[in-house]
Amino acid sequence: MTAQESLTKLKEGNKRYVDGNLQHPNTTNARRDELAGGQKPFAIVLSCADSRVVPELIFDQGMGDLFVIRVAGNIAEDRVIGSIEYAVEHLGTKLVLVLGHESCGAVGASLGDEDPGGHISSLVELIKPAVNKAKEMDGDLLVNSVKTNATMVADQLRGTGPFISKHVEESGVQVVSGYYKLSNGEVEFL
Repeated sequence: MTAQESLTKLKEGNKRYVDGNLQHPNTTNARRDELAGGQKPFAIVLSCADSRVVPELIFDQGMGDLFVIRVAGNIAEDRVIGSIEYAVEHLGTKLVLVLGHESCGAVGASLGDEDPGGHISSLVELIKPAVNKAKEMDGDLLVNSVKTNATMVADQLRGTGPFISKHVEESGVQVVSGYYKLSNGEVEFL
């Protein structure tokens, strides 16, 4: 499946989710048994760890369809990048989606100047450049920061070697960003 076909499939699934017409594909015991022999996900989704953001539901997909990595603030550090590299290099997945969301607590914690302490500080440190860029924009600071963060992480991934950048240049891999609206379930592709 090409990156564009994968993106279309995500958009169609999200429309079903928003409209309340879920199909719940690939959730049978037969699918589980089929996947015991290997996986071939059509998209990689890097999303926030927020319990309200569940990519398989948001895009109406089932087992084996999505390669999902969830971390607060949908940040890309070494372990996350390594996971994405694995799916691109070894599973042949052509689409990477970085998915931010409405009312993100990790991004919200990054809006101020105070150090939140603990390991949360490491998240804030990675999100802060997006917040600083969003401060120059008109509109809601949190919304702009979440969208900017997702876009900047997608840009970062697109240029990350050795595997992701190589596959972007040579194999048709695309890295895109999106913004999930908790209020209505819609994903806005940025």
